[in-house]
Amino acid sequence: MTRGEILVADDDASIRTVVAQALSRAGYEVRTTGAAATLWRWVQSGEGDLVVTDVVMPDENAFELLPRIKKLRPELPIIVMSAQNTFMTAIRASERGAYDYLPKPFDLKELVGIVGRAMAEPRKHPEDNGHEEIEGMPLVGRSQAMQEIYRSLARLMQTDLTVMINGESGTGKELVARALHDYGKRKKGPFVAVNMAAIPRDLIESELFGHEKGAFTGANQRSAGRFEQAEGGTLFLDEIGDMPMEAQTRLLRVLQQGEYTTVGGRTPIKTNVRIIAATNKDLRILIQQGLFREDLYFRLNVVPLRLPPLRERAEDIPDLVHHFFKVAASEGLPQKYIEQPALDRMKKYRWPGNIRELENLIRRLAALHPQEVISDQLVEAELEHEIRQAEPEKTASSAASQESSDGQTLSTSVELHLAKLFRDYGDQLPPPGLYHRIIREIEIPLVSAALAATRGNQIKAAELLGLNRNTLRKKVNDLDIRLMRSPR
Repeated sequence: MTRGEILVADDDASIRTVVAQALSRAGYEVRTTGAAATLWRWVQSGEGDLVVTDVVMPDENAFELLPRIKKLRPELPIIVMSAQNTFMTAIRASERGAYDYLPKPFDLKELVGIVGRAMAEPRKHPEDNGHEEIEGMPLVGRSQAMQEIYRSLARLMQTDLTVMINGESGTGKELVARALHDYGKRKKGPFVAVNMAAIPRDLIESELFGHEKGAFTGANQRSAGRFEQAEGGTLFLDEIGDMPMEAQTRLLRVLQQGEYTTVGGRTPIKTNVRIIAATNKDLRILIQQGLFREDLYFRLNVVPLRLPPLRERAEDIPDLVHHFFKVAASEGLPQKYIEQPALDRMKKYRWPGNIRELENLIRRLAALHPQEVISDQLVEAELEHEIRQAEPEKTASSAASQESSDGQTLSTSVELHLAKLFRDYGDQLPPPGLYHRIIREIEIPLVSAALAATRGNQIKAAELLGLNRNTLRKKVNDLDIRLMRSPR
């Protein structure tokens, strides 16, 4: 007895063959066709328990056929395959009711697994969500890393799940957050972004939750917070790792109970927002350092998304370059073209500033250089200038730290301790638990050096380290650090 009938549609005979063989070995009965018209005739006749179809067919695009199939047989699962591996392909597949989307080339085992899950699920009868045709492309790239991002986003669009986006600066975390909002079910509501690192720490609670008149000096009238501004939509909390502990406690209450109080207010306010957080830090390290609440981390990290740095998706650079040149031209800058050797040179660069750095380079090339065709030599010169420009910043930063006795004390102490620690290991492998051991062994001289630099003043030492005063006091006790008395 077969496990069900699968209808496979693809204009490539070799793909039809390998897909049919894989599904047949898994116990399914398979029918294949190279035409959308044949697939539609089978569906109309009530044949098939699941459809696997390519997007581009010789007689009709599958995205035009999918709405008709879902209207006629809404319970029929459809898996879409495509070599047009863009973000919009994944979104269009999701919005037209596809069960899943597979970018070509794909793993046959993965396809069989998806088919098995789809066949095992109870059949639903989704209603048409009436989404309009999507234009534009908010995310660019066809690399395997980006394909995983696209598929994850497509599955998250019609949910309210809290998402944690992790990635280096310049990787496009806010762009991903906006895509989740703009193509999700909250797209008619507001999208409010707030950067925790850009707000003074003592104003973050007021910024997020609002304040009442007279709540503090200077509060001459009631002010709405970002939660109130984002009501019914999405609140994007960027650089969440920089949120102070007091605000973290308030945010945890919102996530647990769906309500908050304004600064100076007493009446709880119900809230209906979707939270998307982002960070370029490892929050687990911050938890170990007592700088981030573990319970808040698990509330925020419901769906983790890691954005790869540009150096890990260098194959996307040509698409990104052409995209940014097109954007520049639409803004009135001259239209430019780029030689292949120049693209190859860009692929070899490490891009410490990630996509933001690449975009800035393209804008400079479009605005400052008269050449219509961008050569390898021109790109080489710009990248060398970028590297030279970064060096003085490092030198200035180093000089500034040398001028600061506090920074010099901390830097020297930690560096010497690390050097000795690794020198002692020699050619031998270190014992298990190296990470936690190093963190602890660095923490003691780091806190001690901060206290020494501030002559035992814990308030100044906490400010120097960027810690809460209570957190520093707890570390002093836990690490049994000897205190230096402040001079009278």
